[in-house]
Amino acid sequence: MWLLTLILDYGAPPLLVLSPVLSYSDQIMSIHRKKTSAGFSLDIPLIMLVASIFKIFYWFGAYYSVPLLVQAISMIAVQVILLKVALDNRPSSGIEHTPFNGQGSESGFVRPYRFWQWKTARPYWTFLVYFTLSLLAIHILLPPVSNSHAYIELLGFSGLGIEAFLPIPQIISNQRSRSCEGFRPSVLVSWLLGDAMKMSFFFFSGSSIPLAFRICGVFQCLCDIYLGFQFYTFGDWRSWTTNDLPSLNRWGMKSTDVQMTQRARSDSF
Repeated sequence: MWLLTLILDYGAPPLLVLSPVLSYSDQIMSIHRKKTSAGFSLDIPLIMLVASIFKIFYWFGAYYSVPLLVQAISMIAVQVILLKVALDNRPSSGIEHTPFNGQGSESGFVRPYRFWQWKTARPYWTFLVYFTLSLLAIHILLPPVSNSHAYIELLGFSGLGIEAFLPIPQIISNQRSRSCEGFRPSVLVSWLLGDAMKMSFFFFSGSSIPLAFRICGVFQCLCDIYLGFQFYTFGDWRSWTTNDLPSLNRWGMKSTDVQMTQRARSDSF
C-alpha cells in the first residue's frame, strides 16, 4: 500500500495539472485548423469555467491539495482559449449550445434571455467577468459569509457537482432512445481510466482531499460505469475494432465520437 501511495503522491499531481491541456489542446487545434466550430458545444467551456472558478474560491476556505488548485487554474486558462477559438470560428448557422448535440432542439427549450446563446462574443466574456467579480466581492467584502463553513461547502459542492452531473443528459438520451449511437468505445475507455486514477488519488494518496471531491467523484464514476452498462446493453459492442481504442481526448470534435462534443473529464481527473 505504501508503494501505491508513493506513486499517487508523486505521479498523479503532474497528470492532474496537465490533464486540461492534454484533453483540450487537440480540440482547440482542430477548430483553429478547420476554421469552424460546427458541432462544438459552447456549454462545455461554460460548465468547465464556472466549475473551475467555484473550485478556486473553494480553496480559500478548504485549502485542499495544491495540485487540484493548479488544475483548476490551468483548466480556466485552457477553457478561455477554447471559448475564444470557438467564438472566433462560429459557423453562419450557429453553434450547438447544449452538452449533447440535438438535445435542445428536440425539447424546444429556449433559455431565459438567450443565456449562453448570444450572437456576439462580448456577452460571454461579460458574464464570466461579472460572475468572477461577484464571488470575489463576497470573498473580500463579506468575510462573515465567505468564512462560514456553509458557504465554503456550498462553493465546493457547486463546482464539483456541476462537473459530476455532466454525464446525466447522455444517460437520459441513451435510455430514451435505447441506443448508444455515436458513442464510441474509445470515449468510454478513456473516461473509465480517468475515473480509476481519480478515485485512486482521492482515496489512497496522502494529499488533503475534501469530502466534496470524494462524493462528487464517486457520483461521476458511477455515472460513467452506468454509461458502460448502457453501451453493453444498447450498443453494438461486438463490432468494436482496433480503431475504436483508445482515444485520450474526451471532448473530440467529431460528432461520431459522442453525441456531445466531448468532460471533464480527464479534464477533471
